[in-house]
Formats: sequence, C-alpha cells, structure tokens
Amino acid sequence: MVREAAVSTGTVGAERIWVGHVELPPGAVSAVHHHGEAESVIYVISGTASFYCGDTLDEQLDASAGDFVWVPPHVVHVEANPSETDPVFTVVARSTQETLVFNVDAPPGWSPPASVSGP
Repeated sequence: MVREAAVSTGTVGAERIWVGHVELPPGAVSAVHHHGEAESVIYVISGTASFYCGDTLDEQLDASAGDFVWVPPHVVHVEANPSETDPVFTVVARSTQETLVFNVDAPPGWSPPASVSGP
C-alpha cells in the first residue's frame, strides 16, 4: 500500500487526526492486522476493495467509489484489491498521528480468495 499524508503533524501541525491518500495496487493484499486504539474511516475514490474482518476474517465487505468504510478500534482486518489491472484509490482518516499497525497471524486455514493474489 502506498500512503501519502495530507493532514498530519508533519504537513499542517494536526495533533489528533491523520488524513491521507492511500493506493492499493492491482492484486494487492494487506497483512492481517488491526490499528490498536485508533478508529479509521476509508473513503473509496476509485476501484473496488474487499475488506475481510473479524477474528476469523469471515466477514467480507466490498466497497466501491463513493463508499465509506469504518474500521473500529482493535478490529482485525485485511484489505484486498481483487482487480488485476486497476488500483484502488482511497482517502483514509485516523484518530491518531501514530502509525498503529499491529500485524497478527492469519486465522487457521484462512487465505485470500483465489481471485486475489497476494505479494
């Protein structure tokens, strides 16, 4: 994932919020992770992303251009781009300046769907 800060301590002096542009390349799959105490909101500008959530990653949400996705604190999730040709462009807002990313082990037997190829 390619992240670029727009509103942060470093760009404008923000202290309690981070907002930036994030690109998920074609076929990309994030690690299994959560963001600790941070809340996140994702607005999809273009493309379609699949989000897998929950302790067993059995909840799937697909979001396309114009959709908002809320990620509560401590929720384990994976972001995936099922397209082999088109990136997903999003705007992400987080309730902290800290880059809180806690990678965790995938649930037993879980792997990304066959239509998504991980790095």
